[in-house]
Amino acid sequence: MPTRDVPAVETAEPPRDCPLCPRLVAYRAKNAAENPAWWNGPAPSWGDPDARLLVEGLAPGRTGANRTGRPFTGDHAGILLYATLKKTGFATGSYDPNGDDDLKLTDCMISNAVRCAPPGNKPETSEEANCRPFLSARLAALPRLKVIVTLGDVSRRNVLKALGLKASAGLPGHGTEFQAGPYVVLNSYHCSRLNTNTGRLTPEMFEAVFARARAIIDG
Repeated sequence: MPTRDVPAVETAEPPRDCPLCPRLVAYRAKNAAENPAWWNGPAPSWGDPDARLLVEGLAPGRTGANRTGRPFTGDHAGILLYATLKKTGFATGSYDPNGDDDLKLTDCMISNAVRCAPPGNKPETSEEANCRPFLSARLAALPRLKVIVTLGDVSRRNVLKALGLKASAGLPGHGTEFQAGPYVVLNSYHCSRLNTNTGRLTPEMFEAVFARARAIIDG
């Protein structure tokens, strides 16, 4: 489990040219060749360094954070996420899919289990493992962290493993809640277009998770 009294901010984010995952490096290079104005690198965590809430996603979308350089910015998932964060008091300002906005996170940080965009939005288990030390360091670098909202099962598993726990230590599924080391973990279905368009995840379901996070933090 990462220590909480020795922040590791310098290791919490991968370098722009991170070489750890050959498949993702090749995909990054392909995107850069086709779209040189895009970010085309590991998407850095974004938000309040004193956050008590961490929202952990899966990986950057090719035309989302891989394009804009900001988590959940530029793809469909960010629309619901940022609207919900604003509604539950974790964000202020306006959201623009190109990142040209005054959006600000309050008491909240957003990161991803895998920092580089994977082909087909599906990272391999080896890529999750390669990126996990950055997640462990990110958790250690948030001294006031109390609640982690995991978006999807890959995120849930990686958070648990980053804390030195078994992936089975917390139940999967939307709305599950469990203790993981010093943190409360709330799991949600991912706010992807597939889940929202099919009704698997409704705005009300999603908001309930963040309302619960707010209650725990303020309780």
